Amino acid sequence: MTSQLLVTGASGQLGQRVIHHLLNTLAVAPGRIIATSRNPDSLTQLAALGVTVRAADFEDTASLHAAFTGAQRALLISTDALDRPGRRLAQHQAALSAAVSAGVQHLAYTSMPLPDNSPLLIAADHADTEKAISGSNLAGWTILRNHWYFENLFMSLPSALASGRWYSAAGQGKIAHIARDDLALAAATALLTGEGKHTYTLSGAQAFTTEEIAAAVSQATGKAIEVVPVPVDGLIQGMVAAGLPAPLAAVFASFDTNTAAGRVANLSDDFQTLTGTSPQPFAQWLDANKAAFAG
Repeated sequence: MTSQLLVTGASGQLGQRVIHHLLNTLAVAPGRIIATSRNPDSLTQLAALGVTVRAADFEDTASLHAAFTGAQRALLISTDALDRPGRRLAQHQAALSAAVSAGVQHLAYTSMPLPDNSPLLIAADHADTEKAISGSNLAGWTILRNHWYFENLFMSLPSALASGRWYSAAGQGKIAHIARDDLALAAATALLTGEGKHTYTLSGAQAFTTEEIAAAVSQATGKAIEVVPVPVDGLIQGMVAAGLPAPLAAVFASFDTNTAAGRVANLSDDFQTLTGTSPQPFAQWLDANKAAFAG
């Protein structure tokens, strides 16, 4: 195979690991890889390895069309534009248009579990991007419905460990977290080998409630955490009081609403099917990262 493989968001944390797996796990020649970023200067180490580095600004249609030129297969990593409704969808649509115009034959996209009719405020961007991809002229595509990263816990647990309290509106809803690195391997595999039109839900091997996660982290770090149930409105008020803009606070709080509704609890064997390996267990990930939590 000699097809050119393009990765958007290559300077981001997920994108970096995707490139790593392409080069080191899947033994793809550097000259076959096109790494794109709004800031291509951040990819000089990849360029030194022989990877093609290109600028790709999702707000600049011309840069996207130039970036996708010559790529036969592409990975569209969903953007982090959460500051205004519809912006991320517009960015994804612009990238999809560039991919189709460039003659990309297979597109992989990082989505989320159960994006349709979800209470999560960013879910519509994913649902509508999926619809745009499936309705496009692409010969093939792979939708990767990624469960939440274990690494997302770094957003809430340090403060919970410091105060001893974890304020949550997730109720008894469970989350089937999975390691970011595992999702990067799945994305790299789909980019390299995906055929046809498939949707994969990529979960960890187990799902846990907030209380179960807190208990595991407490045991690993030796620091007690009390989960304090709060209503969603109270969670938003607390984040705003801590300095977060109200619209973003509402978005982040809706993750708990989504969890409480049981929409990130389902377990799937799709990761094993796609990669041929098992996802990293939470206990193993936690043991490797407990020092970072303990501070």
